[in-house]
Amino acid sequence: MSALRQVLRGYVAMRRGLGYKFVHQEHRLAGFITFMEQRDAAVITTKLALEWATQPPGRHASWAIRLTDVRGFARHLHSLEPRTEVPPTGMIPYRGRIRPYLYTDTEIQTLLTAALALPPERALRRWTYHCLFGLLAVTGLRISEALALRCEDVDLEMGSLTVRDTKFGKSRWVPLHPSTRRVLSDYARRRDGHLGTPRSPYFLVAERGGRLLPQYVYRVFWRLSRETGLRGASAHEGPRLHDFRHRFAVTTLINWYRSGQSVDTLMPVLSTYLGHSCVRDTYWYLSVCPELMEHAARRLEKRWEASP
Repeated sequence: MSALRQVLRGYVAMRRGLGYKFVHQEHRLAGFITFMEQRDAAVITTKLALEWATQPPGRHASWAIRLTDVRGFARHLHSLEPRTEVPPTGMIPYRGRIRPYLYTDTEIQTLLTAALALPPERALRRWTYHCLFGLLAVTGLRISEALALRCEDVDLEMGSLTVRDTKFGKSRWVPLHPSTRRVLSDYARRRDGHLGTPRSPYFLVAERGGRLLPQYVYRVFWRLSRETGLRGASAHEGPRLHDFRHRFAVTTLINWYRSGQSVDTLMPVLSTYLGHSCVRDTYWYLSVCPELMEHAARRLEKRWEASP
């Protein structure tokens, strides 16, 4: 094991000791260490960090994140190896938050219909993806949260989900609409009939009963989104799975405005439901939809007119 890799182990342990999950960062930094080892480089330099961060060439959105990971590790390493160069900030402009794609009802229904046509005909696969994509659309769960659901977390009698160990280390309770409960019940029946004996504690499973892995989910989603015209045949940009979550939040806010409810009062409820660590993150959705901006402006005008 190289000296850099040994230091990385200590760095990861320290970050986790501070309460960070540090899973994706550890994976990316391990790739950086491999890059350094392949070049017989024992000392981090800005040039090497930048060369690694800008790989692969077409993934501009991830470059700043990759360089940020190396920068944090380099700061830690500098106290042990003074020759370590800490890449300065601003070398790769951060693009900021990606503007979400707001699916229409028709687009979601088309995608769900396409999922039910996935081959092979008698496999569990098509029902798994139909259930997963539908669940994301109507609950606003993160993809990682949906894939982590265990059978014990899905209460089909009460009609609720228990989402555990989320992005910010908290758990939350998510109520389900009766129609969603029926779809989940139907999937559970098909899953158990297909597998016979349960082979995994997870609710959504792969064809042979193992855990459904995110890389395969993304692959199927990209395929279906191209088949249904949501993105071009060779396009890398386009609607994302995470945009189901954005669509859920925006639709909820629009419905509240249309029914005349106090959005300011209800916003903390939506924030808790979505698992946001700060209600400010939920207010961000007001800026991504013209109809929401219009509703908010009208509400503000009424307040001004009512004030003495």
